[in-house]
Amino acid sequence: MLKLVKTTAIAACVAAFAAPAMAQTKWNLPAAYAADNPHSVNLIAFAKDVATATGDKLQITVHPAASLFKAPEIKRAVTTGQAQAGEVLISLHENEDPMFGIDVVPFLATSYPNAKKLWLASKPTIEKKLASQGLMLLFAVPWGPQGIYAKKDLNSLEDMKGLKWRAYNVGTSRIAELVGAQPVTIQAAELAQALATGVVNAFITSGSTGYDTKSWETMTHFYDTQAWIPKNVTFVNKAAFDALDKPTQDAVLKAAAVAEERGWKLAEEKAKWYLEQLTANKMKVLPPPAALKAGLEKIGEQLTADWSKKAGAEGEAVIAAYKK
Repeated sequence: MLKLVKTTAIAACVAAFAAPAMAQTKWNLPAAYAADNPHSVNLIAFAKDVATATGDKLQITVHPAASLFKAPEIKRAVTTGQAQAGEVLISLHENEDPMFGIDVVPFLATSYPNAKKLWLASKPTIEKKLASQGLMLLFAVPWGPQGIYAKKDLNSLEDMKGLKWRAYNVGTSRIAELVGAQPVTIQAAELAQALATGVVNAFITSGSTGYDTKSWETMTHFYDTQAWIPKNVTFVNKAAFDALDKPTQDAVLKAAAVAEERGWKLAEEKAKWYLEQLTANKMKVLPPPAALKAGLEKIGEQLTADWSKKAGAEGEAVIAAYKK
């Protein structure tokens, strides 16, 4: 019995000394999209990379599908420390600051390489704005490019006149206004029904949304305009990051760099797959004809000028750096 007591006491001492070394930090990372969404899959891989690199010293729990906070609430939750990290569609906060909406200016960056170039041009300014709110940027990952769905050939802007055009933000409403289409406000959740009932007969969105809504049941054409490529950004509460030791901070930053590279690659692969599915379902997947492309580029110039005016000198400097 004495031997057992001694053994137990020694084990307790060993555990006591080991506890500080094995102390865990736990972070919550709310996200707005379903667990099987590519963005959420990438976040879960990021969390796993951090856990592996730190020997589980830092554990990040991803909360997908707006299960912890709704999409518009995530940024504020991280700012106030209710969550340590979070992921948001950055353009959700364009009303807060125009710079957060630079990636949804129509026809400004119309390819993944240009979207990356625009991100690198705007990143320092966005980092500063987040830092002023107590947030530290970790990484950004794009969505699929936006294209035009229609039930007829669109050879020029003239062919868009009179279309019942789905609008869901300032940019899509302005496109309707400039081409002479009729804007109809329809959110993503209502799109399938609006198509089925003929409330709209043309819209601009990604290949993934077209796939999810089975657009081939009502639409015949998809013009791959790559009108804009929106991004999700992942950030951390700066105080929470500063509380980590240097090796753990380095592990987080390294995993973030890997997540950004992986996320951009996945986005491009998935965007291609969605267009293949539209084709497989007998839709005409086409590049915009020359006249239509030229007309859309002129609209892009107008909308970029509108955005620059709203963003001021700071925004103009970012656009100039992007176009350099």
